[in-house]
Amino acid sequence: MGLFEAIPRPDASTDTQRPLADRMRPRTLEEFAGQQHILAPGKPLRVQIERDDTGSIIFWGPPGVGKTTLAQIIASRTRAEFVQFSAVLSGIKEIKQVMADAEKVRQYGTRTIVFVDEIHRFNKAQQDAFLPHVEKGNIRLIGATTENPSFEIIGALLSRCRVYVLKPLTEEELLGLLRRALEDKDRGLGKLQLKIDDEVLKIIAAYASGDARSALNVLEIAAGTVAGSEQPVITQEVVREALQKRVLLYDKHGEEHYNLISALHKSVRNSDADAAIYWVARMLESGEDPLYIARRLVRMAVEDIGLADPEALTQTIAARDAMDFLGIPEGNLALAQAAAYLALAPKSNALYKAYGAVSEDVEKTAADPVPLHLRNAPTGLMKAIGYGEGYQYAHDLEGKVADMQCLPDNLRDRIYYQPTSEGREKEIQQRLRQIRQAREAAKKQDR
Repeated sequence: MGLFEAIPRPDASTDTQRPLADRMRPRTLEEFAGQQHILAPGKPLRVQIERDDTGSIIFWGPPGVGKTTLAQIIASRTRAEFVQFSAVLSGIKEIKQVMADAEKVRQYGTRTIVFVDEIHRFNKAQQDAFLPHVEKGNIRLIGATTENPSFEIIGALLSRCRVYVLKPLTEEELLGLLRRALEDKDRGLGKLQLKIDDEVLKIIAAYASGDARSALNVLEIAAGTVAGSEQPVITQEVVREALQKRVLLYDKHGEEHYNLISALHKSVRNSDADAAIYWVARMLESGEDPLYIARRLVRMAVEDIGLADPEALTQTIAARDAMDFLGIPEGNLALAQAAAYLALAPKSNALYKAYGAVSEDVEKTAADPVPLHLRNAPTGLMKAIGYGEGYQYAHDLEGKVADMQCLPDNLRDRIYYQPTSEGREKEIQQRLRQIRQAREAAKKQDR
């Protein structure tokens, strides 16, 4: 073999040095698992692929659901040039070079498909570099992202692409992939003649959280553990050792972060204590900052409960302090307790609505003067021009309430806070009636 002679490379799918998940990557639409909402016969993406007319598209979905695999299947079926980028490794220089080459070959009737993995990692300038070439038709762009394209991809580029949402694989779909890997003697683990019960496979499928790559990685580790034994049996103990810790779908800075905190907030608002504890645990076990959860619980206490149960705010502040003092994992229970308390507490958004209405009026009346009778008069001049004139000291009055305007003139008699009949606010309603009656009595006395 000469020094510059090409070295023969093994087929990637049968190279045993490659990870099992890579070897078992589907090569055709028939092998592809999941995503039937877009890939079943007659569905839009399936039709586009079969016609070799995909246009520019964005695949959006969690890890391990087939975004890159779909791009590779399109590459194998297309008659276009296929160029793959990694947003982690490629820069603006490489992008511009590929765009220039694509424009040249188009003059000879050759199409170019550019696949960008993790396209959300490209900044605005890098994404802008694709725009004129997508617009002119020099390239067809296929982007893959785990982040919401609405937030991570510039609007001009997004408007020229069709977005396909890929879903986490179901446990049944994962079980099918695992069984295929166990039986396949060329690409999978078939030659090892492993024995594994369906119940054990279900554990792997359940723990993979819809991620095919994760499921196959766990199976490969478990297989490696028992491969040298006389009777290679993968038991629950072997699988649990391979798992170590469940793979939880979570990104502390991505959309799933907001999805989970939204689920917690809405569970609390709906008085579902079980769900509230679940979502707290889900975030904590996924690595969320516990103080972030504590801050959000404090917000829930004042937004959804308020004065219906003032103790809710005390509970959440105490939970924050407990977490700060104990740390993880001991402090987890404090957050769970606070979440359960909030869920079970009477609900009222009266204070939340009141503050919203006040905020609107503040924007309109921010320059309105404070009524003179509410101003202090520390100097003779201020007193002479009317500061403090007409002020009534409530403690000196029989009902402890004066008939005195405390809002700016433009907002006279405005009512913002209207308590509900839930929890403590029922008592507050009664107190407000007493205050209004005392104010009416004071008004009659002034007459």
